[in-house]
Order: sequence, then C-alpha cells, then structure tokens
Amino acid sequence: MQIIENSRSTTGTKTRVQDVNPTSGMCPLCIEECNVLCEVGKSAFRGREVLYPSPEYFGTSTASSNKDFFLDWSHFQIMAELIGAYGIEPNPDKAFFENVDISTTVATRNKKPIKLKLPFVIAGLGSTAVAKRNWESLAKGSAMAGIIETVGENVCGMDSEATYAKGKVQSSPDMAFRISSYRELWDGKHGDIAVQTNVEDGRGGVDDYVMSKLEVNIIERKWGQGAKAIGGEVRLDSLDRALDLKKRGYLLLPDPEDKAVQAAFKAGAFKTFERHSRVGFPDIRSFVEDVEKLREKGAKYVFLKTGAYRPEIVAFTMKAASMAKVDMLTFDGAGGGTGMSPVPMMNEMSTPTVHLQAQMLACADILRKKGKFVPDLIMAGGFVNETQMYKSIAMSNLGGAPLIKGIAMARSPILAAMKSQYFARQAKEGKLAKSFTDEYGADPEQFFILARDLKREYPGKKLGKDIPYGAVGLYTYFDRLAIGLRQMMAGSRKFSLEVLDRGDIMSLTPYAAKVTGIPTIDEMAEKVMPGILEFWDE
Repeated sequence: MQIIENSRSTTGTKTRVQDVNPTSGMCPLCIEECNVLCEVGKSAFRGREVLYPSPEYFGTSTASSNKDFFLDWSHFQIMAELIGAYGIEPNPDKAFFENVDISTTVATRNKKPIKLKLPFVIAGLGSTAVAKRNWESLAKGSAMAGIIETVGENVCGMDSEATYAKGKVQSSPDMAFRISSYRELWDGKHGDIAVQTNVEDGRGGVDDYVMSKLEVNIIERKWGQGAKAIGGEVRLDSLDRALDLKKRGYLLLPDPEDKAVQAAFKAGAFKTFERHSRVGFPDIRSFVEDVEKLREKGAKYVFLKTGAYRPEIVAFTMKAASMAKVDMLTFDGAGGGTGMSPVPMMNEMSTPTVHLQAQMLACADILRKKGKFVPDLIMAGGFVNETQMYKSIAMSNLGGAPLIKGIAMARSPILAAMKSQYFARQAKEGKLAKSFTDEYGADPEQFFILARDLKREYPGKKLGKDIPYGAVGLYTYFDRLAIGLRQMMAGSRKFSLEVLDRGDIMSLTPYAAKVTGIPTIDEMAEKVMPGILEFWDE
C-alpha cells in the first residue's frame, strides 16, 4: 500500500481529493476554502501533536507503521513434506498435529533454564496507559498460557503512589500489582515475570527494589526502542502529574513549571503534556560489569532487549550480549508501538523485521564459528500469526537447532485482551450487535469458546472477576496460535520446534533470497529434482 505523506489514519488526517501529488501527498489543487484536515493543515493548528498517533485515543489504542517495507514474512512459503517424520515416530497413529511439541526453553545455559509451554513472550509493556488499563488481563492470560511476560520500563517512576527516598524507589503499588497479578495464576514451572529497566529505572533503583522486595527473578535491560530510538514517551492529562514527574527527574514538554504553560493548559490550548525518557549510551565494558553486578545482587536471569538499529549496532549488541553471557536477547524490528511512538519514526526509521533477523543471524553465525557464546534469541516486530512465527524460527536454524527460541509480541496480545474486555462490557450492558449474538451468543461464557475449559481448570476462580475476560480472550488467542503452529509443523512433518530448519521454507522472490540466503522455490527445484530422476536405478 502506498503511504500518502500528507494523509495518515494514525494521525486522523486525509486529503480533499484522492489523486494527490505522489511526492508531497498534497492535493494537486490546494484551495483556501477546504474544511478537510491534511497533515500540513492539521499541523498548522496542532503542531507537534501531529507527530504522534491521534492523542484522543491515547490509552485506548496501540499504533504501528502502515508502510510497505517490500520484504516481510509473506515473501516466504512453508514447504509441505510427504516422506518421513522428524521429532516423532513416522506412524500414522502418532504423527497427528495435536502431538506436535511446541514447548520451548530459554536461558538454556543457565543452571535452571526457563521452560515455556508456548514459544511466546510478551514484550515489555510499561508505563503506557493502554498497558496499565489491560495489565491484569495480560498478566493472568500469560500466566495461564505458561509464557514469559515483561513489565516494561518506567512503571515505578510513573506510579503516583510510589514512595522514594534519596531518589530511590522504596515501594510501588503499581509494580507490586503487576507482579502479583501474574503470580496469582502462575504454576511456578512454566514462564515467569520479568522486569525491564531503562536509564530512568536504573537511576531510581528499580532493579534493587523488585529483586529484594518483590522477589523478581528476571531483569531485562532495555537498549532503545523497537518503534522509536529516542526513549519512552507517554501523555499526561493532569498538570499535577506533570509537575510530580518532573520532580522525579523525567523530561516534560512543555515545561509544566512555566506559568505561561500552566495558563495555556488551564485555558484548554492543549490537553496533554509529553513525558519523555532519556536514552542510554551503552558500551561493552560497562554493560558486562552491569550484568555481573545484577547477578551479584540476586538476579537469577539477565535479559537484554534492543530495537532495530543500523547493522554495526546489531553486531555491537551481539558482541556485548555474548561477552556478558546474557540469558536471553530480544531484537525488535521496526514498525510498531504500544503508546506514543512518533508516526514518522514508525514509518521511516529503523530496520524492518526480516532484514533485522537476517543481520542478527549473520552475527550469530560468526560468533558460533569463533566458538563464542550465543545467547538464546527472541524475535519481535509485528508478529500476529503462527505462519510468521514458523518462518522466523525455521530460518534461525544454522545447524543443530533454531537459535530463535520464541517470538515476542505486544500489540496483538493487547488487542486480544482489549477487544475481549470491550465485548464483555457490551454483553453486560446488552449492547452486543445482533449479528454477533446470533452467531456466538450473548453470554461471555458462551462466546468465549474456551471459557468452560478454564472454569474446569480453575474451579475456585470466577470468570469475569478472578480471571478477567481479557485474560480469557488472550488465552484463547494463544490457543489458536498454538494449534495453527502445530498444524503447519505437522504439514512439514516436523513434530518439535527443535527440528525446524531453513529447508522448511523457501523464498518467493529473488530479493527475499538475497537478503536471507533462503533459496527460491525454483532454485531448489533445479537443485534437487534431477538427482532423484536422473540416477534412477531400475
């Protein structure tokens, strides 16, 4: 899809006519008497607000790029298999898709690896309002599914009820709630709750607090953003909150302490303040020392998550993670965000996911050949379905087993939880569309297809209360992904994630093949078919 530079759904802008100038995106005939707000026109009124997704939806939405990066997972095809089976006995009574094992393990070189029922991780969901609004659903759904969920950056700093002493957090009810929400339904065997920390969190002593007082096992260091490279950002609709957060050391724009700004805010000239986080400037030596200190303080696992930076930074990150022997490393491709990522950044900055994975694997291959430590890898960046996950994991097998142990997601789990909560509210208020109720029923315990299963599995918990319907929806979404992944793998006769390999996928275009090294279907056909037929021995 062509992006019109002067019209974007994310900013709520459009043009008066459709046949716009292909370079500028402006109407070929721009007229004075036009009531339509294009990007330029809206910027004349709202200025910097137009850099971000429509502010009126902040807290109840997520945002992403809508740019075609010309290479994505649809440019690869999964290969079906007929002969033999891998990871299971080639027996028709056993080689059934329900028997495909899609459990995985991360931190495999740790004394106590972390087992996951499903190869999913929920990436850091921090201080954005949409994450906080849906946290209980996300946490409990993740715990029931047996995966890792990550508390994102700035949670303590944004907690209005948090207490600080000498600049260090002493208590944070919001952080404590996020940890306890996950653990309420956690089996203690699969997955775990991680806490992600950035520059602001480090200054505020968040690591020490969550490890010592909340008994958190996993600390994830954050280098930059997947959707932006300028630090975390949120909106605040309260002057008091803006003043409070400035006192805690955050960057607030415009300055809430400025009397003229206060007057403009109270007059309604603008409705929200921007809160920004500082960016870090990592170097390998200090990072290795930092990881060592975290372990000395009690961190059982140390993860690292980074965004989609230039190729030399991918290599730098892989080297740092190798030297520090981090337990898990997540790379996040360009294009998505959970809150207030600048729209131009989501579209025009950073490396798209498939390109980023190809770079990451090239670095991993060099490290492996040199006998260096290669951390367990997680890929993120716009994943929503099982076919994308299959292709990513299969591509990462450079010999032995896939290096990518799972897929991290944020926007799609939020969507599942958010949509589920909304429909449950609509049901309670009798507002569901007739077309929906005719097809699926009006009772959440009827239209959530796995509701009865969860009631049996958690007999002491009430759906809609102890287990929010958002958690039911997230669990159900994950179940769909799991079944779909099992079906695709069974079609390839691969019955364990450990046996997926690069030969299970083929490129559909020469460009995809060039970037990833995965041959096209016609290239593979030319290579393998003659050997079967030309040397036929009667």
